[in-house]
Amino acid sequence: MAEFLLEIGVEEIPDWMIEPACEHLKRNFLSVLAETGLAEGVTCATHATPRRLVLAARQVPERQADKQEVLKGPPRRIAFDADGKPTKAGEGFARRAGVAMTGIQVGSDDRLFVKRIVKGRETLDILGEALPAVILKIHFPKTMYWTGKSGPRFIRPIRWLVALLDGRVVPFEIAGVASGGSTQGHRRLGSVGIDVTCFADYQDQLCENYVLLSAQTRRERIENLSEELLHDGLRVRKNDKLLETLCYLTEYPTPILGKFEEEFLDLPEEVLETVMQHHQRYFAVEDSNGKLQPQFIAVANLDGDPAGEIQRGHERVLRARFNDGRFFWEVDQKKKLSERVDDLEGVVFHARLGTYLAKSRRTVKIVGEIASELGVNDEASRHAHRAAELAKCDLTTAMVGEFPELQGVIGGLYAAHQGEPREVADAIYDHYLPAGADEEIPRGLAGRMVAIADKLDTLGGFFAAGMMPSGSRDPFALRRAAYGSIRILIEGELPLSVGRLCELAGAGGHAGDLHAFFVDRLRYYLREVRGYRYDEVNAVIGASSEVPLDVRLRTEAISQVRPTPDFEPLAVSFKRIENILRKAGGVEKYAMRKVAIDLLEEGSEAELYLAVTALSAQVSRRKSRGEYAAALRSIASLRPAVDRFFDDVLVMAEDEAVRNNRLVFLAHVLTEFSTIADFREIVSG
Repeated sequence: MAEFLLEIGVEEIPDWMIEPACEHLKRNFLSVLAETGLAEGVTCATHATPRRLVLAARQVPERQADKQEVLKGPPRRIAFDADGKPTKAGEGFARRAGVAMTGIQVGSDDRLFVKRIVKGRETLDILGEALPAVILKIHFPKTMYWTGKSGPRFIRPIRWLVALLDGRVVPFEIAGVASGGSTQGHRRLGSVGIDVTCFADYQDQLCENYVLLSAQTRRERIENLSEELLHDGLRVRKNDKLLETLCYLTEYPTPILGKFEEEFLDLPEEVLETVMQHHQRYFAVEDSNGKLQPQFIAVANLDGDPAGEIQRGHERVLRARFNDGRFFWEVDQKKKLSERVDDLEGVVFHARLGTYLAKSRRTVKIVGEIASELGVNDEASRHAHRAAELAKCDLTTAMVGEFPELQGVIGGLYAAHQGEPREVADAIYDHYLPAGADEEIPRGLAGRMVAIADKLDTLGGFFAAGMMPSGSRDPFALRRAAYGSIRILIEGELPLSVGRLCELAGAGGHAGDLHAFFVDRLRYYLREVRGYRYDEVNAVIGASSEVPLDVRLRTEAISQVRPTPDFEPLAVSFKRIENILRKAGGVEKYAMRKVAIDLLEEGSEAELYLAVTALSAQVSRRKSRGEYAAALRSIASLRPAVDRFFDDVLVMAEDEAVRNNRLVFLAHVLTEFSTIADFREIVSG
């Protein structure tokens, strides 16, 4: 078994493309091994820096296994003439098989055949042929050519290639760059033409040349050295996204501590943090109470800053950016948010959907409808109305023009600074939430109503215009808007229905598509975020998907009651009932008719009827109080009576009246107790 090392040396790759590229590289390589019969027992890992994508594989077979091949030929009567001499067809088959006529056999089907051993190919040769495609098929959102339009395309120009199988070079070429056994170190600190023999040697040589191949090692270096720079209880403000970005922007990261004037702390932390983290890629520093301090951590792709020149350069740049922020803040305060409403007429939301002024007015109207639907008090309704009116006004400010990441946040800060009620300011600040899967929903009721209304207007507008997401394309982030709405309804405990959401959104002829879109996002939330089993989600949504909050509560109840001994067997019985009714014409055919009590047979049938009648009112009461788990336990208690019914009673009786009455009774049982969940969807076992 052999070790294989592949390194693709390139110009700097954008940080956010590196991890997906590693996954594609690994997948492409393993696919080649699988297709050529070399995959068994192989372990594979990828590594990357901005200038290299690396794959290391162990336990790679040195060659394919030999295999026996059977070649079928023509029938004997065609291959030989009447005198038993080979015909042209027989001789032709022998030539194709590469054997003499004496090596040909006749099978039980009277056809000629030849058994031969096909020698396995050397892995070195197979990889030499396959690796160019393995590399060039790595998916990137954008690619470029650098040798001419007819040349290969890649994310950045390929500058060197290392391909070693147990120390032997795997020969191939891409864009005039031949594979070899030499790598390059850090662009400024390392050497070029570094010969390597295996992965361990390769990793050691890179380290000596200021390249830390492991992303985890780079992360730990940033964290540990940053911690060493800080004293007196100070710490780096946690930002995993920035840490990941810096990890893939550097090959030898070195944190550098910088300072800025305390007077800038008069600006809101959100502004300072956005400038540091989003624009300059600096870590903010805070004290043990979480209060921002006049220091920052920059990360250089070097081994240090002994003269302090890099530190001073970062401080100079940050000072200028903070001065810009202070200027924008002061200029923006000359005009209140309430005075900027009409300015939204000059800001286009979308060419087909009008301006932000029109969007704001629609959002205000939707907020009013939501408030009425939820029956909120007058004060909360007024706060939500005011927040919806002002929510987009910060788009006209200089601060958001310079720092667009702060839209919504700046509106909330300005509203608070200009004397708007705290509920209004918070609602404006939060109304884009949740922007990601891990972000919190808006803090207050007003913010939740405004956030939902804003998202509904966006969804309705684009759906009405026929611009729905398709496949993986979602340029207007409509999946995120629908998912955010679902999260707010469930986690904010707002009992609005999906149907009502679609009415408020105004999706026109695509209201049905929007309804299905919301239900799809609801399924995703329940399965991928909450972790419920797929059949539990299907069962609950099969009963009703209208009120997301109610759907979540019913799914939780199913999850709780499912482990009880009677639940899954009862679900199997319900499937049996549904199958019987389907064969007899369908549930709907019998569900609307009344059960004739006088036609019920004494014993198991009558006992089940009495049990169902007694439980029906109890289950109904518990459902009305939202006690779904208790209601499900009551339904599950029917199992013994249902089992006896099927053991003792012939549903498809010869007497037509009795038979139809039993079908009506079973239809009643099925519909009466399937309003919490459609038990037929539960997979037993």
